Amino acid sequence: MIMFIKNIKFIFIIILFYQTPLYSKSTSFKDFNSKNLSKYFSGIVAYENKENSKALDFFNSSKILLNKHDPYLERYMYSLVLDNKIPQAINLIKKNKGNNNTNFFDAHLLLILDSLKKNDLNAAYIYSVKSADLVGQDRFNITILESLKEYINVFKEKKISENRKNFGKLSLISETFQRCYLRDEKTDAYFSTLFNDPESDYSRYIYFYLSYLIENNRKSDAKKITNEINYINTTLLLSQGKSWIDNEKTEEFTNVFSCRNPNDIVSEFLFLISNLYSSDNDFRKSNFFLNLSNFLNPKFVFNLSLVAENQYLNQEFKKAKKTLKNFKKGNNFYYWYRVKKEAQIIAKQRNKKESLNYIVAEFDKIEKPNNKILFDIANFYKNSNKYEKAIKYYTAILDSIDKNSEIKPDLLYRRGGSYERIGLYKKADKDLLYALKISPDDAYVLNYLAYSWLERNYKINEAITMLETAYSLKSNDPYIIDSIGWAYYLTDDYLKAEKFLKRAVELMPDDPIVNDHYGDILWKLDRKIQARYFWNNVLGMDDAEEDIIENINVKIIEGLKSS
Repeated sequence: MIMFIKNIKFIFIIILFYQTPLYSKSTSFKDFNSKNLSKYFSGIVAYENKENSKALDFFNSSKILLNKHDPYLERYMYSLVLDNKIPQAINLIKKNKGNNNTNFFDAHLLLILDSLKKNDLNAAYIYSVKSADLVGQDRFNITILESLKEYINVFKEKKISENRKNFGKLSLISETFQRCYLRDEKTDAYFSTLFNDPESDYSRYIYFYLSYLIENNRKSDAKKITNEINYINTTLLLSQGKSWIDNEKTEEFTNVFSCRNPNDIVSEFLFLISNLYSSDNDFRKSNFFLNLSNFLNPKFVFNLSLVAENQYLNQEFKKAKKTLKNFKKGNNFYYWYRVKKEAQIIAKQRNKKESLNYIVAEFDKIEKPNNKILFDIANFYKNSNKYEKAIKYYTAILDSIDKNSEIKPDLLYRRGGSYERIGLYKKADKDLLYALKISPDDAYVLNYLAYSWLERNYKINEAITMLETAYSLKSNDPYIIDSIGWAYYLTDDYLKAEKFLKRAVELMPDDPIVNDHYGDILWKLDRKIQARYFWNNVLGMDDAEEDIIENINVKIIEGLKSS
């Protein structure tokens, strides 16, 4: 019976293979055997399941189909690029140009990029012209091709074309870099437009502007910008750039990116395309273009942090660790990023204690850690419930910064929360109230302080008022919704409490505290079977703390004692 089912499945696959519009006219039945077909279709399954390494193994072992079924080449090429084997993918395309199975846009895209990599602008231009018939109606492909043609024209003619297509902000970004390449007098204004846009986060382009200033011997202008940047609340990229300027290592900018290098500029364009696909939830395409970006400019290691993040999120820890090895000790911020990410991997693969030991050991090797690193280690201690250690480093930062620093409220919030967790409530309240004095509309500080008061049965009415304010500011935040629901529970307004706590559970179904709270309110409303259901949920949650579990085990048997 099992063999019969297998045969039926195989016949079905064969039928689909021949009836699909992807079927090549050159294909004939005698070209295939069950072994090759099985590997090919296993590759397709793995490919569609986002298991790229497995897909590539199957495609590698069924190469006999390469010239006999057109879609094979496309899937094989994609798998190679996603596995960061781009030279192999390009060679594959070149070997098959004469077989008329390379007539898809991404194959020609690789040929364009290969030509740019080799500084062969004429070949890049020819491939871009030939690609025009392959873009179809795909809006991304149209945008990519037209933008690349503009870049190639600028590189060849040393001027910006008057007949440019308008792709909104993407065109603005492209023109900014093209003017940067040409050292156009309007470059400053274009960069300023980008990173001062209130509707978008273009902080990344501050880095490229710094690079442009350094490359044009305007170090004092670059210094003025970095003086306004704080390590703690800025990006990894900008932190490293600021560090280079602060430590007079400005040559590092041009070592990793130069507006005068066409490959570097196109690499950044491909990074933008990667982001567009990511925003469209097409993560395979996003990773495809991210790898192409790194292929054109492997020196720009920051982009590798995004590769590492993708690998970490996909639980490809072995690959992530390999990618992270690109971050050497010479680049302080990049190396520290590597350490943090390796610590996270250790926590996932083994345990949090070992993770903390690793990052502390690496931290102890740093002679003069800056505030960014101190901030990170404080947060690591806080997340590991080592609150005394966290307080030590938060305090060190607070003692070193200006009294009017914009990061002060956040530091007070974090230190105050740490004090609260070890029962030093006076110190906690002092920090949290001080943070609110500076930033009275901070919904998260309002929520934390109010919830702390509720837990202590302290200033209940004031706590409710603060929570109502927090809710008006962040009405979709599940933690704030849980807090205000719990406040109504404590004031015996059970119907109102149930409304909020039900919503909190919907938003955070795997949170132990929220489920515990919802169980309590259901018990008060005499929905005891449902109450026990949500309490039981908590027992199966990995992040449920021991005291919560102990309390719930009692409630499941005895219910709420006050009822």
